[in-house]
Amino acid sequence: MPSARRLGSPDAKNRSVLLDAAEQLMLEEGYAAVSARRVAARAGLKHQLVHYYFRTMDDLLLDVFRRRAEEGLERQAKALASDQPLRALWEYSTDRAGTVLTMEFAGLANHRKAIRAEIARYAEKFRAAQLEALPGILDRYGLCSDDCPPVVMTVLLTGLSRVVAMEQTIGISTGHTEALAWVERHLQQLEGDPKSRTDDR
Repeated sequence: MPSARRLGSPDAKNRSVLLDAAEQLMLEEGYAAVSARRVAARAGLKHQLVHYYFRTMDDLLLDVFRRRAEEGLERQAKALASDQPLRALWEYSTDRAGTVLTMEFAGLANHRKAIRAEIARYAEKFRAAQLEALPGILDRYGLCSDDCPPVVMTVLLTGLSRVVAMEQTIGISTGHTEALAWVERHLQQLEGDPKSRTDDR
């Protein structure tokens, strides 16, 4: 039965610092490197503080994921509402740090049911938002939904970006240049040259 002990405030600065530290460890060394002591050391805090703010390490990892996922939903919404929505969505999908972190959580999900369920829940949110926006976008560009179903486009965009990121981490590069150039060529045909962006990526 979970402890009823009081936890630190969810808005506390130290809590955010611990989340940042856990995320950086995942990006640099993978999820297996995330322990209370390693996270605390990276944050410059005492390791007891990890369990002051989080009941378990799973709770810490879930909060790392949720925080990044909520930020991602906001970025995706801005991308889909931009002047070049397909290019912006592609740039968002190929953000290397975000993709690597997603792959780390996917690996972790094989061992943690709660994290697997949360990843699936947010993945459906991302896809639902894309499927709401893409029909109008594709229609604007004169793309027939029979030839280019929105649901297929969402799978292609996310699938290709994840495969490229995953393969790069293990040293595979064959076909990456050609695949990325193919996407760029089609984006160029539909939306022209990329416009300068002032939003933080």
